[in-house]
Amino acid sequence: MTVTELSIKRPSLIIIIFSALIVLGLFSYHQLQYELLPKFNAPILTVMTVYPGASPNEVETGVSKPIEDALSGMDKVSAIRSTSSEGVSFVIVELVQSAKVDIALQDAVRKISEVTPRLPSGAKAPSVSKIALDEIPILRLGATANLSTREFYQFVTDQVKPQISKIPGVGQITLSGGEEREIKINLDRDRIKSYGLSILQVTQSIKNSNLDFPTGKIEDKDGQFIVRVAGKLTTIEMIRGLAIGQSKQGGIIYLSDIAEVEDGIKDPVSFSRLNLKPTLAVNIQKQSDANAVEVAGLVKEKLKELETVNANIGLKFEIAQDGSLFTIDAADAVKFDLAVAVFLVAMVMLLFLHSLRNSVIVLVAVPVSLITTFIAIWMFDFTLNLMTLLALSLVVGILVDDSIVVLENIYHYLEKGVNKRDAALIGRNEIGFAALAITLVDVAVFLPLGMTSGIIGNIMRQFAIVVVVSTLMSLVVSFTITPMLASRFGKLERLKDTNIFGRFALWFEKRFHAFTEHYMKLLKWSMGNRGKVSLAAVLMFVASLALAPLGFIGSEFIAVADRGEFAVTVELPPGSTLDNTNKISHEIESIIVQIPEVQRIFANIGVSNEGLLGSNSNNVTEINVTLIPRSERSRSTDDVGNAIKEMVSAIPGTKVRVNPIGIFGTANQTPIQMLVSGAEIDSVNKAASMLQKIVNKIPGTADVRLSSEEGKPETRVVIDREKLSKLGLSLAEVGATLRVALSGDDDSKFRDGNNEYSIRIQLDKFDRLSTENLAGMIFTNRLGQDIELQQFATIQRTSGPTKLQREDRNASVTLFSQAFGRPSGTISQDIEKEMKKASFPAGVNVAFSGDVKNQKESFASLGLALFAAVLFTYMIMVALYNSFVYPFIVLFSVPLAMIGAMLALALTMHSLSIFSILGIIMLVGLVGKNAILLVDRANQKMTEGAGVVEALLDAGRMRLRPIMMTTLTMIFGMLPIALSSSSGSEWKAGLAWALIGGLTSSLFLTLIVVPLVYLKVEELRVSVPEFFRKKFRRFSSPEENALEPVLEKVKAD
Repeated sequence: MTVTELSIKRPSLIIIIFSALIVLGLFSYHQLQYELLPKFNAPILTVMTVYPGASPNEVETGVSKPIEDALSGMDKVSAIRSTSSEGVSFVIVELVQSAKVDIALQDAVRKISEVTPRLPSGAKAPSVSKIALDEIPILRLGATANLSTREFYQFVTDQVKPQISKIPGVGQITLSGGEEREIKINLDRDRIKSYGLSILQVTQSIKNSNLDFPTGKIEDKDGQFIVRVAGKLTTIEMIRGLAIGQSKQGGIIYLSDIAEVEDGIKDPVSFSRLNLKPTLAVNIQKQSDANAVEVAGLVKEKLKELETVNANIGLKFEIAQDGSLFTIDAADAVKFDLAVAVFLVAMVMLLFLHSLRNSVIVLVAVPVSLITTFIAIWMFDFTLNLMTLLALSLVVGILVDDSIVVLENIYHYLEKGVNKRDAALIGRNEIGFAALAITLVDVAVFLPLGMTSGIIGNIMRQFAIVVVVSTLMSLVVSFTITPMLASRFGKLERLKDTNIFGRFALWFEKRFHAFTEHYMKLLKWSMGNRGKVSLAAVLMFVASLALAPLGFIGSEFIAVADRGEFAVTVELPPGSTLDNTNKISHEIESIIVQIPEVQRIFANIGVSNEGLLGSNSNNVTEINVTLIPRSERSRSTDDVGNAIKEMVSAIPGTKVRVNPIGIFGTANQTPIQMLVSGAEIDSVNKAASMLQKIVNKIPGTADVRLSSEEGKPETRVVIDREKLSKLGLSLAEVGATLRVALSGDDDSKFRDGNNEYSIRIQLDKFDRLSTENLAGMIFTNRLGQDIELQQFATIQRTSGPTKLQREDRNASVTLFSQAFGRPSGTISQDIEKEMKKASFPAGVNVAFSGDVKNQKESFASLGLALFAAVLFTYMIMVALYNSFVYPFIVLFSVPLAMIGAMLALALTMHSLSIFSILGIIMLVGLVGKNAILLVDRANQKMTEGAGVVEALLDAGRMRLRPIMMTTLTMIFGMLPIALSSSSGSEWKAGLAWALIGGLTSSLFLTLIVVPLVYLKVEELRVSVPEFFRKKFRRFSSPEENALEPVLEKVKAD
């Protein structure tokens, strides 16, 4: 007994089974969480090392290079790059896609621990971590209260952070801006000199006086006790009263005699403002396995509670950035598109079937298939993200295909007078093979997408699996529920003109009948003019492929979405103070906040968060701008950003960059990035300058800059080693003394209750104001003699690089460029053409990185997936049809779909991106369905004894309605996505238009071209064997030749 027979004979069993699946599906749906994108971790490790006071050159030589050398021996390393800036080294290890990131992390930690003892003494311990999207804050808050700035910082640290940290799913919480407590010991250079002391002596004495010692234990008759020497400094007076040494007269030298001890704040490294008001910025990250939307909701509830509890101090939180809002908007938009798609598909069903009853029989496939798919989403540990919801929305038109084909055939037998049960069984069995072929073709197309690697695999895997599962479920529904319902409720509708619906249905049927007759005439004419039709089809195909090279269709990695957010990065000349940057930033903020479309601005002075790795710099400010909702403004995000850039650029001495907030929720780096690398830094810099001139000339480029920024003013102390040795000093003593004097030593801690604060020892501010004071810096040699710095060193004012880069242990420079008015992929092609004309220095390599590199790699992966989809489709059809020829006929529908897909992209001004190429891959399975229906019917008729032309004409007439229905349902199912202007619509629209265009061209061309190909193949099947038979007849024996007439007669019979 087949599953269809079982469904018809035992409907209660089928109802119970699917009811259970629907209940499980609804349960699974409520367990699912919302995310913007599928979870994945980039195969990247980072090593950050702080080296206070060191120049970029010193950081590169002393820290970055040793770490690079240590990490180069790791397995599965694709590339190692480093960035050395003032006081900080970043080393990035890019792993191959197959690498296990956690295992690589352990290996990196082990290698770093081996190299750490060889790093400079002033360098902090390196921090090794992996890049994860979860490290991006889900919420950025601005906090204020009626407390002093220092008191408020402590209040947030002690009271607010612990409360928020208790919320399930909350990860790291960081603060920026505000004033953090620090105990400052400001050394007086002249007093130290008068007492015959050195800075290092004073520093060591303070450290030695601020220690807790566990000394052991004692036992007596009452028991065992641990003995500990409590030597930690716990009051400011204790610090002031520290004995540093003895004077020449024998008196005690106290710290208060040579220094000012201040209970102050740390020197600010950044400021934060929200809508021009100073604020303490609170950045909240989620844990890796937590849901962003859920955690953000719980945090916002806790913030309201904290505001209520602390109303007496006026505690207020304002949300500066909330990444969960875009996720919710994007998810709601796709769900709305899904609902509209279901409605439009229902209208198409009603239009063709003229019966609410029959439409419901088909439409049952949609909710049943979608709801049961939630079980698979839950079992695979997926989330409701842009890709899974997009998959569910796109398959609405696909899910009814099998049921349409089955029901249409069932009604064909009902029209012949067969009873409902027999019609349901015969109709399903007859068309079941075609329905199976249609579904398996879809599976063959999407499975390769689920197996691709790299970024594209991470993004597309969940999409592909959801489509496969839901499509297979629709096949099961068409084999069970559809015939079961048709056998019980199927009914031929006799159209009457007694009401408006009946009159419309009769009018539609009359028009459709006329359309069918026109199609049959066109098909017959085409069979008599095969050469003309074939030539026209080939020319259209070639012309469609030429649209991209001719510039009508651009290319890019991912279309930029109008999130209503962007970051304005303002850079002042190198060497600018933080206070000056703060002043200019306030002026710029005052300009931006007056723009009508701006809802709020959040300024981080001294901080840049471009890309996934941020940085601190006194001459940089980043202003995050949030616009009012898209429906309430006429200008796009790009338009507002460009307007701001023009206004801010008028301020002298500023360099302005406007970066949209990207798909991962951070300010995008520029879409055009190029890496120039080589062994010699001079050759690299020369090549980079040449490249910058080339890129500046390319239309569409803007803000072209190099990572080798302008030199920062630098004071260089040049040591005369011979004099140094004669004076009894060592280079280590000099370096350590200068570091403490200028940067300070904060290794020692001050304990106040349960909190510890840094004790910073350094020269007072007056002694650090000028190079003259620096020249008079006192050092004490081993004989107790005071030696001034100028006795063995010269002080030079120069400039040095603010940032040094290396790529795979070679010097490198990165070129950055924005793309305006043209897709980044198209611009990169023009750059490559111009680069071929240039002569770069020998030994220098120039390559694209960033989005363009990702685009090339992703397009290659998608191209392989497209080839695999075509190959698997062919193989499945060979297996189903037991023929190598008929599947070849079906595949002719694919180039026909390309015509419409490329034309639709050109007309709607969408570029080739990973999403639009995904749509083209989907067409392989979708358009093959129409050809399968035609070929399957023609084969049936030929099996019954019809001639080729007769079989093809019958197939065209009989399959026109189901082909029109299935194609129109898919087209209308995708229209809401194509026309949407909601959050994230830019990413999806290209995919939808490619599908709509491809389905439209395939609908009309497949109905003409596939029968012509079928006819030609049948002719070749007869003529080719006949040709070879006649060709080799002269080699046959007389007896075989004599048998020819007999064989011909047998064939004729």
